[in-house]
Amino acid sequence: MAATSELPPSPAGSAPAGTAASRRKSGRHRGEGQWAVGHFTPLNGNEQFKKDDDGLNVRTRIETIYSKSGFDSIDPNDLRGRMRWWGLYTQRKPGIDGGKTAILAPEELDDKYFMLRVRVDGGQLSVAQLRAIGEVSQSYARGTADITDRQNIQLHWVRIEDVPAIWEKLEAVGLSTTEACGDCPRVIIGSPVAGIAADEIIDGTPAVDEIHDRYIGSKEFSNLPRKFKTAISGSPVQDVVHEINDIAFVGVRHPEHGPGFDVWVGGGLSTNPRLAERLGAWVPLDEVADVWAGVVGIFRDYGYRRLRTRARLKFLMADWGPEKFRRILEDEYLGRKLLDGPAPEEPSSRWRDHVGVHEQRDGRFYVGFAPRVGRVDGATLTKIAELAAAHGSDRLRTTVEQKMIILDVAADQVESLVAGLESLGFQVRPSPFRRGTMACTGIEFCKLAIVETKARGASLIDELERRMPDFEEPVTININGCPNACARIQTADIGLKGQLVLDSEGRQVEGYQVHLGGALGLQAGFGRKVRGLKVTADGLPDYVERVLTRFDAQREDGERFATWAARATEADLS
Repeated sequence: MAATSELPPSPAGSAPAGTAASRRKSGRHRGEGQWAVGHFTPLNGNEQFKKDDDGLNVRTRIETIYSKSGFDSIDPNDLRGRMRWWGLYTQRKPGIDGGKTAILAPEELDDKYFMLRVRVDGGQLSVAQLRAIGEVSQSYARGTADITDRQNIQLHWVRIEDVPAIWEKLEAVGLSTTEACGDCPRVIIGSPVAGIAADEIIDGTPAVDEIHDRYIGSKEFSNLPRKFKTAISGSPVQDVVHEINDIAFVGVRHPEHGPGFDVWVGGGLSTNPRLAERLGAWVPLDEVADVWAGVVGIFRDYGYRRLRTRARLKFLMADWGPEKFRRILEDEYLGRKLLDGPAPEEPSSRWRDHVGVHEQRDGRFYVGFAPRVGRVDGATLTKIAELAAAHGSDRLRTTVEQKMIILDVAADQVESLVAGLESLGFQVRPSPFRRGTMACTGIEFCKLAIVETKARGASLIDELERRMPDFEEPVTININGCPNACARIQTADIGLKGQLVLDSEGRQVEGYQVHLGGALGLQAGFGRKVRGLKVTADGLPDYVERVLTRFDAQREDGERFATWAARATEADLS
């Protein structure tokens, strides 16, 4: 769109607290770097390097210069900036403790190896694709592989010299790392059982594919104020955490027009969490990509580029409100009005991960299984691919809960497949602790982390299974290595934010601030923080056992943990 001279006026009653007007009264800088109001001058280093050269252009330098001349030849603005547009982050140098995370300069934290994120849009993988990721892991990433809570797969220990060969291997089977990171549209998460679930409202796969094909890798949206997260699902389980994405399309049935999508905008977590809001608009399947592009266009043109800490779409939505946002979308980007539509019904299940054995609409079955906190390895991924193929499947899926699913299994193959998965260490009928525990990358590889997470989460699962073998209630335990909430700590039953704490002897050790009673879906909201409630890493199993035992003893019939945590006393939560 053409830039306008001023922001369109807000309709009466649409401006919530914290609007542009209130910020001006408090003396805030008036220029937020919005292109749509003529602010094109870069206001920080990130905006400058994006203006100097589009992040997508760095691929040529990786292939022709950096992969041949080595790590030390990489320009700093490419190394810590543009290379993210191709899924590459430098990983943390080994041996640097969490107390130094916020003290050391980036070049002191950088190792000469990379994390490489492979896009898995909609969680969709073929046997050949999963096999290729497994082979890349074993050949180029020291066997590492993690399933993320956005359906991607991340590899570590990647050398810049090997990146072109990795791309060649992945792209030969239709995978890519394009815009897997960076200030651009990240992976499009989708229902892992789209098109097969018997209870599905609408299959969102065509919209996922259309957005990917039309816009991913396009310079139309390759310079956004910050990252942009998308979710699309027609499942009544509501399996894509739609409340915390920049844009989400949630399956609903319109009373006159039939199945389509309800549009949510402006969700996100990190240090300023905010739930998305409904625009009140119903969108048919064939219009999803256009509406998506309109919302991304608003973010590109009106998004705040002055401060990185205020550059996510949720801040614009907080200032505008859904009425104004919808009006700008309709008037300036779509050129037409959207139909009003109904809100989604409550989720049809308390678990949203599709773990277990489930019948498909075609009479075959899908089998969802649980790694521990998303950690796998390249050799195991290859074995999963071969196991799927041996049981007649060519389709696998990842989930936003760090789980995996094998689709299209004949009835007479299910029992054998389950046995094969269990022989690899996976569980199809996991305990609530294995099923409900997630962890981010943590200090092992992440430069932002303060504490360890993956091994801590795995050992916590083992301890809780040993101590509480009869506990059966659905409960989520999300472990994050820093305040940035990659593992969604604010929306977990028990959310654990990594930080350094003092133990009983006054020593500084790894530990966690505790958030209790967060939820998505039914009664979505953020967890409660009890004043001063922090636990050491070593004391974590004791604390979780204690609070879950109290919940089990005090809960009313059918009461969820989040509901109990909201009414429990601080003493019961400590």
